[in-house]
Amino acid sequence: MTEKPKTKKLINAPENIIAEMIEGMAGAHPGMLRVEGATGRAVVAVDGPRDGKVAIVIGGGSGHEPAFAGYVGRGLADAAAVGNVFASPSPAHIVEAARAADGGVGVLMLYGNYTGDVLNFTMAAEELTLGGTVVRHVAVADDVASAPIDRKSERRGIAGDFFVFKIAGAAADLGEPLARVEALARAANEATRSMGVALGACSLPQTGKPNFTIGDEDMEIGMGLHGEPGIRRQKLAPADEVTDELTDAVIGELALKAGDRVGVLVNGLGATSQIELYLIFRRVKQRLDALDVRIHASWVGEYATSLEMAGASVTLIKLDDTLQALLDHPCRTPALTVGALEQGAAAGARSRRAERAADARISPTASPRELVTEGDVTPAIFRVMMHNVGEQIIAEKDWLSELDGVIGDGDHGVTMEIGWKAVQRAMEDTPEDETIEGTCKRMAKAFLDAVGASSGPLYATAFLRAGTAVGHRLNLDGGAMVDWLSAACQGIRDRGRAEPGDKTMIDAWLPAVAAATERAAGGGATLDILTAARDGAEAGMKATAAMESRRGRSAKLGERSVGHIDPGAASTYVTLRAMTAALERALA
Repeated sequence: MTEKPKTKKLINAPENIIAEMIEGMAGAHPGMLRVEGATGRAVVAVDGPRDGKVAIVIGGGSGHEPAFAGYVGRGLADAAAVGNVFASPSPAHIVEAARAADGGVGVLMLYGNYTGDVLNFTMAAEELTLGGTVVRHVAVADDVASAPIDRKSERRGIAGDFFVFKIAGAAADLGEPLARVEALARAANEATRSMGVALGACSLPQTGKPNFTIGDEDMEIGMGLHGEPGIRRQKLAPADEVTDELTDAVIGELALKAGDRVGVLVNGLGATSQIELYLIFRRVKQRLDALDVRIHASWVGEYATSLEMAGASVTLIKLDDTLQALLDHPCRTPALTVGALEQGAAAGARSRRAERAADARISPTASPRELVTEGDVTPAIFRVMMHNVGEQIIAEKDWLSELDGVIGDGDHGVTMEIGWKAVQRAMEDTPEDETIEGTCKRMAKAFLDAVGASSGPLYATAFLRAGTAVGHRLNLDGGAMVDWLSAACQGIRDRGRAEPGDKTMIDAWLPAVAAATERAAGGGATLDILTAARDGAEAGMKATAAMESRRGRSAKLGERSVGHIDPGAASTYVTLRAMTAALERALA
């Protein structure tokens, strides 16, 4: 048997290669990366992790650079656990990464669907769970060549990590709760398909020999990132022919049709020239154009490599409005920058309030699309309603602060005034054609930028969720108003983790939504539905007086909180009362 030829690498001692690589990465990107933990294998974003934010922890074996540590940074992953070459990180590596990134509201772990990664991340999660950390997992499984669709759970994760990480990182950066971030990561995973081809082998630093053999005129269709077998080995074919085979499988499984939108990644495996990668992209675009499928965004280059393997993969993610917005959300990492982040984002340069403000950094302008026009609440009327909320909150500032002074720290009215004044200022710059969803995003950013107390994240989440719920509409009818109210309520509930009877604003929001839903079922007009919501909120607010507080600062008062209205419930009532009054005037 002929001995495999030795390969050449610019390394020092093979046993030190990972530590030295990490040292080099952190040294090259001091504004983005730092190393934490006793093992030295947790690469952490300098300005990513923060209190109240779901931690995104990624990881896997080395040799796939820039994956995984290259995707650590603001707006994407908070930390990466770095394993040895082609080997999963150990539970100790993963635990250190998770602890460094944990913002107190849970950790989402993302990794390729390989047995070693699954076992090690699962063990790490068990340790973290015992310590009180809430952990969720998503194993990326995008490689269509590795198992048939009816055994999709067995599929490998290859370059699809790129899109799943990006979507989850954006959702977390926007302040979504753990369950929502996990759901969006799973949605991205379900919407992503990849297939690759290898033309030549790679070699491990420890051996200096190719880790598999492939003929000089051959290629392996469907090969994995570590040299795992693909569908078949065949003679090398022209670029268009190879690309067609890769894209046929991906397009077929995603059932792409005219009018669909996709993100495209043409990924080099380590030793493939840019010329070849652009030839592949050219053909992918031709195929998608022929189907009238629009490419929303594309990347061509090395994003998930296999040391110096020759070859490439094609990855498509089928986009809806939500996934597209998350794909467009700004991020800044060594391997990927999307959009523009706020200047001066170095560690220690921001207050916690400013960090939370960054979560709502979203464009208030909705992308053009067909919108439902039925309904008497136009975007202009909606903005009048929101302006009136600000006016009424400001007018009731002293009352709200007095309520809060009895069972809290007395600043609820002041905080709400600051937030709503910021909203009013932000709406002064609203384009005339901005949608209700766009205005809600504008409001969320303004409120979160201005308010550092718990109200900031709560109301920002409410506005974002409510806007998203009616994102397909230009005007709101009664049913859409119920959707708006329900989503706002659920956003506050998810963010604050409050339950009915805890004596919070939820105790006003829930009866408001229930009353609105009941009125809508009876065929009520939009104003009737909003009036019912107002009355439900008032009843809920008054009912909080009999409750003992179980959440927030007032929880420490115990029975002493009984007999006093909750200030958050009161401001909810004022909000819905103001919305109703403004709509009544607009429709008169």
